[in-house]
Amino acid sequence: MTSPARILVVFGTRPEAIKLFPVVHALKADPRFECVVCVSAQHRQMLDQVLEIAGIVPDHDLDVMQPDQTLDALTANLLTGLGKVMDIVKPDRVIVQGDTATAMSGALAAYYRKVPVDHVEAGLRSYNIYHPWPEEVNRKIIGAMASLHFAPTTTSEAALLKENIAADRVHVTGNTVNDALKWVTAQIEANPALAAGLAPLEARFAGKRIIGVTSHRRENFGEGMEQIAQAIREIAQRPDTAVIFPVHLNPNVRKVMTEGLAGLDNVALIEPLDYPHFARLLAIAEIMLTDSGGVQEEAPALGKPVLVMRETTERPEGVEAGTAKLVGTDARRIVTEISTLLDDKAAYEAMARAHNPFGDGHTSSRIVELLANEI
Repeated sequence: MTSPARILVVFGTRPEAIKLFPVVHALKADPRFECVVCVSAQHRQMLDQVLEIAGIVPDHDLDVMQPDQTLDALTANLLTGLGKVMDIVKPDRVIVQGDTATAMSGALAAYYRKVPVDHVEAGLRSYNIYHPWPEEVNRKIIGAMASLHFAPTTTSEAALLKENIAADRVHVTGNTVNDALKWVTAQIEANPALAAGLAPLEARFAGKRIIGVTSHRRENFGEGMEQIAQAIREIAQRPDTAVIFPVHLNPNVRKVMTEGLAGLDNVALIEPLDYPHFARLLAIAEIMLTDSGGVQEEAPALGKPVLVMRETTERPEGVEAGTAKLVGTDARRIVTEISTLLDDKAAYEAMARAHNPFGDGHTSSRIVELLANEI
């Protein structure tokens, strides 16, 4: 009997963990594969929350997170640390997801060992190397080395083909984020206590229209964050509206938001949410205001309009489909766009009812079958 193919799955941040735990589950359930998990802990606390709810215990944990770590120091630590793990594990293939320093370093370490790299969520492009920074370049570097490219949409597929990636190496699979959201929603339905922590805020803001906010992009640090805080301050003056804002742990975010928004009656600045509670926030919010990539994919699955506080997005499918709208970081523009959705029912319904272009919740099973074709 042929021994199972050893697949090393590498990730380090909360978004990667959310998008890869369905793949890990699928691989571990399939006797054709031996799944080994290595986390870098590029984001320690937020990563661990996802690992716990998903029931995943890493086989290797690099624990590279350091305060105010530079990108070059982080990358050096990741590259050497992941290389050592690969020398121990000797994987047949390596899976990375998205565009983080962990994903890029994992792909490069595998390439140095001539181990095939498979890229989940391949082909996203903003065509601006500084937006998102450094993720746009990280993703392109992975694309240059990947063996299989699991593109979430036909738009992503087209971007890869335009870069002369061989067509038989590119597969449109959908996005695993919808697999994750489907799974965690079922967990919450079976055990509502998993997301009961927001109940006090739901009671406090009963009858108000909730706006969920996330913000952490490096390119928005400084003036951008101050503008975002100003916009939230203005919109919270509406008596019919409340803001729930899980504030990212990065001090570049936390300091600005605490100074600008603390003490406002209609604004709840809370600690970062674990995945079930974040799914609950998506469910109770009327609008999501974000500079995150993942939220652009998650919120449409629940019919929630997304206002994206960026000038460009590597997920144009949402904008094209009408589920998301780019609003930048100008406070006046943000307030205007939120007010339009709150006051114009037709404008709101147009976004809420738009087709979600990011998948059907069966992406992980497609990925596993495509991997099986390679062994």
